[in-house]
Amino acid sequence: MLIKIKHYFKKNTDAAPLAVFRIFFGLMMSLSIVRFWANGWIDKLYVQPKFFFSYYGFEWVKPLGIYTYFIFLIALISAIAIMIGYRYKWSILIFFLSFTYIELMDKTTYLNHYYFISILSFLMIFLPASAHYSIDAYLNPRKAYQKIPKWCIHSIQLLMSIVYVYAGLAKLNSDWLLEAMPLKIWLPSKYDIPLLGDFLQQTWVHYGFSWLGMMYDLSIPFLLLYRPTRKVAFFMVIVFHVLTRVLFPIGMFPFIMIVSATIFFDAKVHRQILKIISKVFKISYHRFQNHKTLVFSAKKNSLLTFVLVLFFTIQLFLPWRYLAYPNELFWTEEGFRFSWRVMLMEKAGYAQFKIVDAQTQKRFYVDNSDFLTPYQEKQMSFQPDFILEYAHFLGSHFEKQGHKNVEVYVESYVALNGRRSQPYIDPTVDLLQIKESFIPKTFILPFYDQIKGL
Repeated sequence: MLIKIKHYFKKNTDAAPLAVFRIFFGLMMSLSIVRFWANGWIDKLYVQPKFFFSYYGFEWVKPLGIYTYFIFLIALISAIAIMIGYRYKWSILIFFLSFTYIELMDKTTYLNHYYFISILSFLMIFLPASAHYSIDAYLNPRKAYQKIPKWCIHSIQLLMSIVYVYAGLAKLNSDWLLEAMPLKIWLPSKYDIPLLGDFLQQTWVHYGFSWLGMMYDLSIPFLLLYRPTRKVAFFMVIVFHVLTRVLFPIGMFPFIMIVSATIFFDAKVHRQILKIISKVFKISYHRFQNHKTLVFSAKKNSLLTFVLVLFFTIQLFLPWRYLAYPNELFWTEEGFRFSWRVMLMEKAGYAQFKIVDAQTQKRFYVDNSDFLTPYQEKQMSFQPDFILEYAHFLGSHFEKQGHKNVEVYVESYVALNGRRSQPYIDPTVDLLQIKESFIPKTFILPFYDQIKGL
């Protein structure tokens, strides 16, 4: 087995697919950041709020006030540098750090595709994406190569396959397949979409979308990998992601996935893309045809093998961590994030916090709008780690104001996937006595139903 692994890491392939992927990745990231900036979301999400929800272990990552714009500027410049292949090693490292910092600044804005960009950019740190058709290769022909190790292409294909397959496995649950939830809630609200509005009101459509979505996610990587079905599969990718973009406000993610899927095509297709780019921008494509092969030293190969094995081991096992928790995943959300559970829930909550003096029993209620934006309050109301962190913030805030013997309680209710609202957090528990950790949260009340499946 070890011999086969060593032999695999010595195989080479055309560098064009990785070069095209680098160009598309840099372009999509640049457009995404410009779009985010132009819509005023930096100010709305990271400058205006008074309080920010943190990821456990990353409480030190906070927006920098007006200087938050500088972080986005760094990410934008590095994304452009990635696209053109200029100082690639530094550019991809800086992009990974700046983008991940942005992602970690406020847990409220968590999206699966932000996480995807972070881990993909981390992976690309170890790929020779500027070895071909880049400014780096143009300025330094000694570091220009027409062939690269085959695993460089396969690693991106594997990561994308993990995303799709795990998203499909997550849909193998009774709410999604047997109840068409939450699509049964979301799709009828799209009545005003031209041509599709009336169609989306029909119950069979909700079930059809649910089952087709599951089958698409589970099959599309294999259809893309198999040459006879690749073109049809890519057409399916376009239709699927364009449709999701029309139906749901998920930003640039559909377009990112469409262009990323080109990595599954043969090098001949990518060479044609590079020739088209060369023709449009009057670049000499023949300058990069040097027939050189990039070969890593044995020491570097060993390091890269270790990094790749560790990286993909984490990606394969991290989504299963929810099995370590005893209660319903959709209810507690313990192990829900970073597991490719995409658009599986419709939760709505209510959370009323009560500040109590433990000695005098005097109490008053908190107006959440004094501290949180409407979007933050919405996200906080049905996520237990948000509720716990916010409770500790309130306790600290009112202690600083001079209140003594502070205790914080919450009366909360949550509705999940069309079910009736039910009590969520134990109202008799002083949340200040509970510290955030990875252990199960016993202050979450039981879920009085069952969702079967993965």
